[in-house]
Amino acid sequence: MGKRDKKPNRRRHKGEFSNDGEDLYDQHPPASPSVVDEDEENSEEEEEEGSDELQSSSPDLTSKFLLYQQSVQSPKGDISYLQKFFLMYVGGRQPLHFQEDFCGTALLSAEWLKADTRRTAVGLDFDLEALEWCMDNNISKLGADVYSRMSLLHGNVLTPLDAKQVTSRSHELIQNISLDDEGEDLVHDGSDSLPKRDIVCAFNFSCCCLHKRSELVTYFKNAREALSKKGGIFVMDLYGGASAEGQLKLQRKFPTFTYTWEQAEFDIVSRKTRISLHYHLQKQNRKIRHAFSYSWRLWSLPEIKDCMEEAGFRSVHFWLREMPDASEMRRTDGFGAGRDIKYEEVKNFQQCDAWNAYIVAVSV
Repeated sequence: MGKRDKKPNRRRHKGEFSNDGEDLYDQHPPASPSVVDEDEENSEEEEEEGSDELQSSSPDLTSKFLLYQQSVQSPKGDISYLQKFFLMYVGGRQPLHFQEDFCGTALLSAEWLKADTRRTAVGLDFDLEALEWCMDNNISKLGADVYSRMSLLHGNVLTPLDAKQVTSRSHELIQNISLDDEGEDLVHDGSDSLPKRDIVCAFNFSCCCLHKRSELVTYFKNAREALSKKGGIFVMDLYGGASAEGQLKLQRKFPTFTYTWEQAEFDIVSRKTRISLHYHLQKQNRKIRHAFSYSWRLWSLPEIKDCMEEAGFRSVHFWLREMPDASEMRRTDGFGAGRDIKYEEVKNFQQCDAWNAYIVAVSV
């Protein structure tokens, strides 16, 4: 289910995206690598877990970040919808300035920069390893001029003003760019500036990493503050349906590997579950268990809408599509099934086995 017809997924790191003492290292935006539970790690010592062993064993082995990009993400499709949403709800100009929160390897930002040399992008994530991988493998391929248009920031989406920029050479953390709002449509710090964004997004169900309502409202306020005073949109995605509230395992086969999305038991009281992404590389006959793993709270659409309105957004719009039943996906091409199903704006939507949504919040 989802963008590249992915079910909930996204990797994360040990960053603390919650002020709650519970599950601290799972409170991270699902786009960067994550660490598995110690109990899981001990019980699966014969399986590979994470990128360290995978990347260092042999140069021909695929990085877990590359596997993630190939199996989960579909940046061209996402950008197409983002442009459509901006022109529908804001209009009057072409969107040029973009921010990708929970960005991980910032593949979406890299794709955004390709189409127009006037475009800028900001990527914010708590996983330094993923950001460094992005610099070496995504941004470096776009040409020298892109470094002046792309800012990768290492920090927490709940406290973005504390984020530090990742450099392209030494990968040291510096503080020459600030996200403080000191101008009408520029962010200044005395040494550099960032234009206020036309579009801010949080994809791959990353907001499910935020477990508290107060965190969700805080994050939405931060996203709204980053948007241009001329008007802008914040877009996130979400999934749901009957199959989303129980144990589930889906697979999708690619030419050189098999991708498994696994959802653990679902707690209806806390509305939390654990998501794990596994890979099986056929050529190397290797399994990478828990390449990415994180704890999610599955938010409802009205909860998201209420929090967005509390954060100050002018209007909220739902774009949904029904996905194939989980039982059907098991018999076909995994959650690659339903790739051609289009999103439609809705006021009402009847419950089904599986659905995906874009939620578009429009700033004043």
